[in-house]
Amino acid sequence: MRVRDDGWGDPDRDPGALVRAAVDAGVRVLDTAEMYGNEEVLGRAIAGVRDDVFLCTKFGVYWGTSGRFDDWSVRADPATVRTAIDGSLRRLGTDTIDLYYLHDRSDDTPIEDTVAAMAQLRKVGKIRFLGLSNVTAEDVRRAHAVHPISAVQQPWSLADRAVESMLPLLSELGIALVAHSPMNHGDLGETGGGVAVNRAAERAGISTAQLSLAWVQQRARSMEQQVVTLPGTTRVSHLRDNIAVGERELDDLSMAELA
Repeated sequence: MRVRDDGWGDPDRDPGALVRAAVDAGVRVLDTAEMYGNEEVLGRAIAGVRDDVFLCTKFGVYWGTSGRFDDWSVRADPATVRTAIDGSLRRLGTDTIDLYYLHDRSDDTPIEDTVAAMAQLRKVGKIRFLGLSNVTAEDVRRAHAVHPISAVQQPWSLADRAVESMLPLLSELGIALVAHSPMNHGDLGETGGGVAVNRAAERAGISTAQLSLAWVQQRARSMEQQVVTLPGTTRVSHLRDNIAVGERELDDLSMAELA
């Protein structure tokens, strides 16, 4: 989300170096969105390794003119679906998006109409799989009835567990969860997680940010849920910290304290 053009040449923040470090470490899923304004940056960063990554982007959320962070709206009508994909393909420098998400639910366009238009993109080879982000369980059922949905992207962290009520449905339909903001947009980093988080991190010998990521991954395993965690990363050093806790097991005491 926060990768920007001004990172080029910085050993820790260079987008190309970040992607290469991820690929070299075995990371394959790269996620962006039209809304983030960095598809061109990511397109440059993946040059030469496009075939080694599973590229995801999103459409449908558009900024207003005020410059405020809360000034945005959703457009999910079929015409927007058709024009948005061509812009993303051009900016990312690719012929196909591996996973294409509706970025947020729309109150104006029935989700069936949006998904039907997305299915047409798959039919002509512009995308490989369909995804939904920031939706309800009812949205998922209605969308999946039109065309199989491969992934749903929702927030999941120690501070935001609302998605757990959706997990049985995703399992039933065979849909993977992509858990975004596992560190709650950075609020669980360093000392921001509270006493229990700080204590568990100290006991495990890892940072509170790493602890937060490890908790989501371990909770997903305990629930036998197909989950891809999606920490936002702009630095090679942070990427390596995240990878280091990929299979980390927290002790029973920590999981109980964080329950």
